[in-house]
Amino acid sequence: MLLSVAGVLLSVIVLGYIAVGSRPGQHTRLVRGAKPLRNAIIATYTVLLGLNIWCVVSRPGELLEDVVALLNLVATAAWGLVVTRRRIPIAVRARKRRILAVGAHPDDLELACGGTLAKLVDAGHEVRGLVMSSGEIGGNSSMRPYEARQGASFLGLSDMRVLDFPDTELDTVNNPMVKVIESNIMDFGPDVIFTHSAHDQHQDHYAVHQATLRAARAHHSILCFESPSVTRDFDPSVFVDIDGYVDVKVEAVLTHRNQAGKLYMTPQRVRGMAAFRGAQAKNTNAEAFEPVRLLGSAIGDL
Repeated sequence: MLLSVAGVLLSVIVLGYIAVGSRPGQHTRLVRGAKPLRNAIIATYTVLLGLNIWCVVSRPGELLEDVVALLNLVATAAWGLVVTRRRIPIAVRARKRRILAVGAHPDDLELACGGTLAKLVDAGHEVRGLVMSSGEIGGNSSMRPYEARQGASFLGLSDMRVLDFPDTELDTVNNPMVKVIESNIMDFGPDVIFTHSAHDQHQDHYAVHQATLRAARAHHSILCFESPSVTRDFDPSVFVDIDGYVDVKVEAVLTHRNQAGKLYMTPQRVRGMAAFRGAQAKNTNAEAFEPVRLLGSAIGDL
């Protein structure tokens, strides 16, 4: 009887933790293939909950109660081992660095360098995001900033600021953007700055690239990331290994539900690009960057 009651409590605790974790998406952040794994664990403990309740209510006999109790122990040990083995390996760096990522629209950072940002966070570095517009022309201006903050929280960014410069017309507010970016650089003191490439056909991306370079004219380390709208002139020479972080990047992109349906937002496209850049880097999965300039000691070993 006591073992069955304990089994009920165990099942309720596990199901409750997974279903209403402390942060949305928490269970898909640090484990490879977490979504199917999460579903399998929920199915297992739902069945165990039913069996334990049956034992408490029906009192089928000591033998059956012991069998169910053994199933509880085996399932818990097995899933604990599986989750442990599937955790993404994290290498914590001795020197903590600060990274500022500057984008034009609420989904730009996740699409371009979400895997790299998550990896930097997990290595112990502080990462902040700065987005110039709420993306009102390309979607719902009330939803998109919220989704940007949700995506940033999932990746582990310490701060995400979404500004309200005019979407699709950022080239008309170059000077105000420069001032905002300068202010953030002075306030945060980043070791590395990520932003859009000059080889990007989206006018807002190009405008943010220019504004960032002006604001960071005295900065030693600027890396330009790859947006879906880069041209064939995009020529990366810096690659970050994101093997183990592709699922994380996919989940971060999917937080932007207001943009669902766009081809470049699909998991297939995100995974395909990571594999393509991984092949170029002679690795499995990677994100690609063009360096404007890069001080080797600024970013360390990624």
